[in-house]
Order: sequence, then structure tokens, then C-alpha cells
Amino acid sequence: MFHDRMDAASQLAKKLIAYKGKHPLILGIPRGAVPMAILIAGELEGDFDVLLARKLRAPHHPESAIGAVDEHGWTYISSYAKSLEIDQKYIDSEKFIQLELMKKRRAAYDKIHPPVHPAAKIVIVVDDGLATGATMIAALHGLRELKPLKLICAVPVASPESLMKVQEVADQVVCLEAPAYFKSVSQAFERFDQVDDEEVLSLLAHLKKR
Repeated sequence: MFHDRMDAASQLAKKLIAYKGKHPLILGIPRGAVPMAILIAGELEGDFDVLLARKLRAPHHPESAIGAVDEHGWTYISSYAKSLEIDQKYIDSEKFIQLELMKKRRAAYDKIHPPVHPAAKIVIVVDDGLATGATMIAALHGLRELKPLKLICAVPVASPESLMKVQEVADQVVCLEAPAYFKSVSQAFERFDQVDDEEVLSLLAHLKKR
């Protein structure tokens, strides 16, 4: 469907063109969505910032999400976690690990790129795809408390189930593809290289020089 993340971001920017000139705030969820959000912010003539939220990993299956937490501690636990009968002690431990990681990232990011407050702004949250939707749900819930004017989720690909969940917490969802036989986000891309912390810091430093 997409050559790479930047191809997907370019296509998303075209779908979001109605917000050009309205000075939207484009938020990228690290790490993969950060370069995407920067491109979209440029196309829409908006502001850019990083939004921190992390999935909570399933025991023995770190690629699977049992929920997610935003950097302020708001936590979403999925029905999948309940079906696995995961105890609260594991969830609290995993939540602590992810909060500590986000705390370190926030400190590093803010040294280079001061945060932009979303109050009274049109806010577009970008991720490179939704599998369970857990991370996006946590991100949107945290943002809602900061009183944005409008809260939009923008992703290139998603499972139909995750779209339904996210639509309950966003004012608008823009998704380019939601295949009925969704397997993983990466399968929608010809290239899906990992984006590491060094690349994110480099992108933020480049923005600062503009």
C-alpha cells in the first residue's frame, strides 16, 4: 500500500489539507511517527511536537499489547489483557517500566524542542498505524484533558476493530486503509525500517535550526 512512512505521511497530508491555514498542532508518537508528523506539519503549515504514549507489553509476547499508558500515567487496559487473566502486579510493573522510559525521553526531547501546549488548538495525532489501537487511545485520552479545540487521529493503516475503538475518543479519524484481513502495521509498507532515538533527536535538532 505504501512505499515507506514518508509516502504514507504525504498521502495523509493530502487528506488533511482542509486544515492548512488553520495552524494545527501535529503530534507524532515516537518513534516511527515523528518523521511523519514533521512532514505533515510542514505541508499544513502547522506546529509540531512529540506526544508520548507507550504500549504495555504482554507477558512473554512483547510485540503484543495488553493496553497502553500515556506519560502522565493514564492507563488503558484492553479486553485481551482481561482474557489472559494478567494480574495487577504485572500490569503495575510494566506500567512503571514504560513511564520511566517516557520520562527519560521527555527530558531528552524537551532539551532540544520545547513542548507546545495543545489547549484551544486543532490537534492532529499521527501514528504509523493502529493494530490494537491501545497506544492511540491512551494518547487521545491524555490530550482531551488539555482541552484542544478539536482532536484528530491520523494514520495510514489500521485494523477495523482498532478504528472503532479510536472513533469513540477522537473527534475525527483519518485512516487511508483498513483492510478486512489486517495482520500487522508493517505489512502495509514496502519499507518499515525502525526509527531509533538518535534519529528522533536529530530530527528535533534540525527543526530547532530552522
